[in-house]
Amino acid sequence: MSQKITTCLWFDTQAEEAADFYVSVFDGSKILNTARYGGDGPGPAGQVMTVEFEIEGRKFLALNGGPAFSFSEAVSFVIDCSSQEEVDRYWSALTAGGSESQCGWLKDKFGVSWQVVPSVLSQLLGGPDQEGAQRAMQAMLGMRKLEIAELQAAYDGS
Repeated sequence: MSQKITTCLWFDTQAEEAADFYVSVFDGSKILNTARYGGDGPGPAGQVMTVEFEIEGRKFLALNGGPAFSFSEAVSFVIDCSSQEEVDRYWSALTAGGSESQCGWLKDKFGVSWQVVPSVLSQLLGGPDQEGAQRAMQAMLGMRKLEIAELQAAYDGS
């Protein structure tokens, strides 16, 4: 089955570098196709125009469109992590050359925003113990990278 909607990421000139980076971060990912500008294109002949790549079975398109646009936190990618080890791995890889924010948010070295979120977070914030959920929320607000054990301890009141 083909994917009807594909995310296009607009880069100045780093489309190929970004696609290679993302494919290296996520297991089972791959570059699908690279298109280059010809002699009559808006970019220099031979320069990468687009890179199609796949992460976790989802297709993306990286475009070298020039400096007209940049990324903002208004759009981010959420990574659902089943363990602290997974949170740590993605956090480390994606913050390398990038910047940490709070509550599990970060910007990678290309300026793309990501949320590295443990799967258990929705259970803690929406759990039956409303006071526990508020404690977990307060704990989360004080974190950059999310720590499952600390969130659980806050929920449990321990």
